[in-house]
Formats: sequence, C-alpha cells, structure tokens
Amino acid sequence: MARFEARHASAQEIAAWDEHVIANPNGGNMMQSQPFLEVKQEQGWTPIHLVIEGEGVVSYNPVLEKSFPGLGKLWYMIKGPDTAFGEDIPDMVEAVAGLVRRDRLRVFAIKIEPDVVDSVGVREQWTARGLVKSYNIQVNDSTAILDVSLDENPLLRTLHSRGRNAIRRAIREGVEVRNVHGNEETFQSMYSMICTAQQGKLSAIPRPYEYYKSFWEKFLSAGLGRFLFVYEDGKPSVGAFVVKYGNKGTYKDGGSVPNRNQYGDSHLLQWTAINQLKAEGITEYDFCGTPPADDVKDKSHPHHGMGLFKTSFTKTVTDFAGCYDLVLSPVKYRLWNTVGERITRQLYWRKYQQPFY
Repeated sequence: MARFEARHASAQEIAAWDEHVIANPNGGNMMQSQPFLEVKQEQGWTPIHLVIEGEGVVSYNPVLEKSFPGLGKLWYMIKGPDTAFGEDIPDMVEAVAGLVRRDRLRVFAIKIEPDVVDSVGVREQWTARGLVKSYNIQVNDSTAILDVSLDENPLLRTLHSRGRNAIRRAIREGVEVRNVHGNEETFQSMYSMICTAQQGKLSAIPRPYEYYKSFWEKFLSAGLGRFLFVYEDGKPSVGAFVVKYGNKGTYKDGGSVPNRNQYGDSHLLQWTAINQLKAEGITEYDFCGTPPADDVKDKSHPHHGMGLFKTSFTKTVTDFAGCYDLVLSPVKYRLWNTVGERITRQLYWRKYQQPFY
C-alpha cells in the first residue's frame, strides 16, 4: 500500500485554499498562496490544486502547469510538496505521479521545489529514488531566515553587530518609517526604487512594472501584504513590500535611492516590518534571497551586497534543496532538457522581458 495518495482539491477546499496551505505540515509558503497562483495564471501558467494525504498527513500543494506541442505538460510544484520531513518527499511526489498516470494527464515531468534544507543525506536519498537534480529557480532557495520568537530587546541583541548598530543609530537620529497606502503613486515609487537598486550592484533585471503591480494588488486585496517607506527631503528613499502568510513573514520586494543621508534607514525599515509582523503572530522572517552559504563572503558574487545586508540580521544562510525533477517520459524529458526549455525561455524573454518560471 502506498504511503501517500494524491487527489484534486474540491471546490470547497479551493475556496478556502490559503487556510489549508497555512495549516500544512511545514506551514506552506506565500508562493503557494491563491494570490500568487492568480499572478502566475496571468503569466500563462494553469494552476492546479492538489491534496496529498497519508499517514496522518494532509498537505495542500499547488501545481503550475504548461503545455508544449509534441511534449505534453510540465508540472511545477512550486515550493512543494510541503512536508516537515524530507524523507517524505519521494513518496509524496510518487503519489502525484500516480494521479497523473491514473488520469492520463500527459505530463512528461514533475518539477518539485520543497522547503527542505539541503544536505548530503537528502541529495543521496532523493536521487536514489529517481529524482533528478535541476537548477534552482526561486531567489529564496538560498536565504536568510530570522527566528523572531524572542521578545524585541533580546531579539535585537541576536542580530549581527552591523545590523544592531545601524538600527540603534537610525532610531537615535530620528529616522521615520511609515506604512503607506497601496495606490498607483506608491506602486510607481516602489518600482522606481527597485529599478534604481538593481543598477550597478546586481545582475538581475526587474520584471516589468505590470507584474509587480499585479502582485502587490492581489496580496494587498487578500490582506497579506503591506508597504513601508522611509522618506528623505519629502521623497521616498527606501521602500519594502512585505508579506505575512501564516506564521511566516517575507521581505518580498525592496528598493532604495543612492547617496542617502539617513544612516541605517534600510535597517530600521526592516526592523519595523519584523516587529509589526511579529506582533501579528509570525515566528520567522525570510529575507528572501542571498548567495548560497558557501558563497556569501565572495565579493565577486552578483548578490554579495544583498547578502551582506541581509546577513546583518541573521548570521546563518539557509540553503534549501532546490529543484528536482521526477521524469515520467524519458524521451520527452530529454528533448525538453536539450532543446525545448532553452528555446522556450528565450522566446518567453523576447516576448515578455521576464523569466519563464
């Protein structure tokens, strides 16, 4: 008898999707949320809502589906399957594969991306069960996560001295952090700061404005997101959009203008966001992306500056296992890997000026 079984979620379960995902064994992830699925649907993905059950575990996981002529369908289980135990992953994915086979869904591969911490043991176990390591997709497959379970003052003392001193100086010098309403003016200001921050120090190119606007609108409408700004000379100088999803906070988007006069403004903004979300029940805060732990001190890494800032709050970088593929059709998967994916990503970039995934 299989350890897990997979099924499609009912209409009633989909209507309360975020409640179910937040109750998952590992607490879910904002990228599994209904607002995020709606954003990805606008990018051409078809969301599918699945439930994986077995051995006292019920895990709600979305799949992003795309079809390709001559190949069939690719399933991308973004940040899933969700489980508290990495050893469950092969059996959970096999349960999803069983659903594909039973319903004859023409899926040639299932791409997974669970929030399971990487280790030699995880890699060996998963590959022994037929999972194929692929390149990582999401920026927070390596990230800085701050445990915020302590009270405010003890929590402040756990920060790296760089971050702690910057926060204290900003408070002494009267830096003010404001929550701002999510309207067109806020969106435009935030996007401008994102684009400014990307210039020179980072290799990443921001997605188009319409993508960010859609994301912000949907998360604001669901009551899951908020903007925080710092102003200098009456104009926004540092901004952040943060998300609260269950007991997890996430620094989703951030930006700033160069040559600012207020020391520690970006640190105080993050500290304010952390304490706001902490008061509402989060137990961890994800800074959403750093270089991998082995590269965090490498000054040549394109995300070195970003990592330096984020690790001034928490000294530890968490490397998740990242993406693995379960191959259902070896011939089609080989075509996808050798030709299909590369061409698809190139064409998608030329048309939309943003990443395929």
